[in-house]
Amino acid sequence: MRGLIQVYTGDGKGKTTAAIGLAVRARSQGLKVCYIYFHKDPDKWGYGEHKILKKLKVDIYGFAKEHTYFLEDKSSDKILKDCLHSLEFIKKIYQKNKYDMLILDEILISLRDGFIKEKEILELIKIKPTKLELILTGRGVTEKIIRKADYVSEIKKVKHPFDLGVKSRKGIEF
Repeated sequence: MRGLIQVYTGDGKGKTTAAIGLAVRARSQGLKVCYIYFHKDPDKWGYGEHKILKKLKVDIYGFAKEHTYFLEDKSSDKILKDCLHSLEFIKKIYQKNKYDMLILDEILISLRDGFIKEKEILELIKIKPTKLELILTGRGVTEKIIRKADYVSEIKKVKHPFDLGVKSRKGIEF
């Protein structure tokens, strides 16, 4: 089976949810899955999806758990270092070639906000193992990445309770 490249982008809710659904489907068929997240702090927020992925024996790694939007001093040095380290980590995963699916959740946020360059993501796409299904999520996909992807879904916000001041709800938004 040849692995394809999938992108979930846009300003609507559901990008990570779609990727998690793919992970669940893949595990139910015995595929090996690795989930790497960016700009999320599960220790602070207790993301429910991480709990179920661990039960399903999905390997989970996190990089750049912070984001400048939430930092008081707006220092991005650590975030940049973490993002650069993630690229090397992903290449090592490629070399081991033990996964059928690799999810890079919110990596497109790293691209959009300048922590990872477009050419670095294009390189990851170019050198991925043939059988690996690669999933990229987040806002900020570029036209070049769209052209290289096999699937691209743009999730558009039509209406969201956050716009009315409703806070994120445990079990629904995280």
